[in-house]
Amino acid sequence: MAEILKGNVVAAGIKEKMKKDIEELAKIGKVPTLGIVRLGNNPDDISYEKSIIKNCDTIGIQSKVFERNTDMTTEELVALMEELNKDNSVSGVLLFRPLPKHIDETKIREALSPAKDVDCMHPINLAKIFEGDMTGFGPCTAKAALEVLLYNEVPLEGKNVVVVNRSMVLGKPLVMMLLEKNATVTICHSRTKDLHEITSKADIVVTALGKAKFFDKKYFNEKSVCIDVGVSLDSEGKLSGDINYPEVSEMVSMITPVPGGVGSVTTSILLSHVVDACKKM
Repeated sequence: MAEILKGNVVAAGIKEKMKKDIEELAKIGKVPTLGIVRLGNNPDDISYEKSIIKNCDTIGIQSKVFERNTDMTTEELVALMEELNKDNSVSGVLLFRPLPKHIDETKIREALSPAKDVDCMHPINLAKIFEGDMTGFGPCTAKAALEVLLYNEVPLEGKNVVVVNRSMVLGKPLVMMLLEKNATVTICHSRTKDLHEITSKADIVVTALGKAKFFDKKYFNEKSVCIDVGVSLDSEGKLSGDINYPEVSEMVSMITPVPGGVGSVTTSILLSHVVDACKKM
């Protein structure tokens, strides 16, 4: 039976460090504050917003919601980003995406100051990662996956890691983060041929295909460390990861559950970015 790598334990460790940092900031009159920009009333956005605000409240981060209509123009949203850039009461900005189709997302990404870009939206923050500079704000989900490995003291140096995702939100930046830890990384995707032959030989496998229970036993070995980042609904309508958890957890070394795994860490990473942004203001 695999060791279960629960995200709430990792998140709790991050939150404890944040609380100490927030106390130190309070001594010099600073309060970390997250500005949340939401266009319209998408139920998923509102649910996520409530979750973030609740997490902010528990550790002493303030939050401000900037709700706008979905018919606002690119120019109006750029103006809002520039306004938030100048607002010294806002440490970091989170913009809910995807944006309405009529808005030029490239212009919006570039309008937000990299110093307040806590969700790694600005090209400069992404570019830093690919230059080996980890001082910027990396994509939260990629950092969460790495944090789960680091917290559980999973050796990375010299290890063979397979990342099954090639997006700029997760796969590509995570590969660069793992290379910084001296891992040997292979990046795969939905069109990789004989995927199971590659993953089954790896020490660590990070899955993020968004296909419920896609990965069964043949994709792993008894020493595999499995980091499941995929989230989707299975045939019964239940939230599931990419990995067939009941089957695979019986044979591998370590595995993250879904829900309760990497996703539990992602919000904590986002809030830690808000605290770090406040420190630099």
